[in-house]
Amino acid sequence: MHQPTEHKHLSPREIAEFFQRSGKFVLTFTGYSGSGYEDEEAMLDIAEQVLNQFDPADTLINIGATADGIGAVYLLAKQEGFATTGIVSSQALLSGASLSPCVDDVFYVEDDTWGGCLPESNDLSPTSTAMVAVSHAMIGIGGSVVARDELLAAREAGKPVHFFAADMNHQRAIDNAKRAGAPMPNDFGGAAASVQLNVAAD
Repeated sequence: MHQPTEHKHLSPREIAEFFQRSGKFVLTFTGYSGSGYEDEEAMLDIAEQVLNQFDPADTLINIGATADGIGAVYLLAKQEGFATTGIVSSQALLSGASLSPCVDDVFYVEDDTWGGCLPESNDLSPTSTAMVAVSHAMIGIGGSVVARDELLAAREAGKPVHFFAADMNHQRAIDNAKRAGAPMPNDFGGAAASVQLNVAAD
């Protein structure tokens, strides 16, 4: 089985330099991770339509390194001949999160969070800062707070952003709410859907 090359303890600048050296257009997908998708097949259909607009020879597909949720796009990308990368918080190492077997290079970012904006701040966490910085364009297919924050930051940075609505896995969301003692969800569209994101940068 393919084993990703894992890059640890790199600075944001070193991570950016790796992507620059590739000379490729970096297309980043973001969306649900552990929450999963209510209709994963529909999500993959969207991803395939997007991938078909790019050439594997000069495009690198970047996601969040793990296999869950939007990470299923890794397999699709590899089947179509794309090189793949993943940027993920150091929290993934601490929690023992499973990496996708279809990602070529994984970059761990030293971070006390999983991503998104820092608590009580509009500043992105180190992981999300790196994710947005290396991306030439971002595709969101559903997504919660982390996806929302990264997509908005990419748009504000003048990068093309495209968002496709998708529900998180309903049962998983209900189970998570029960475990957390939180109210039962009545909206499964995710935080990213609350913001108009389909405005390409000028």
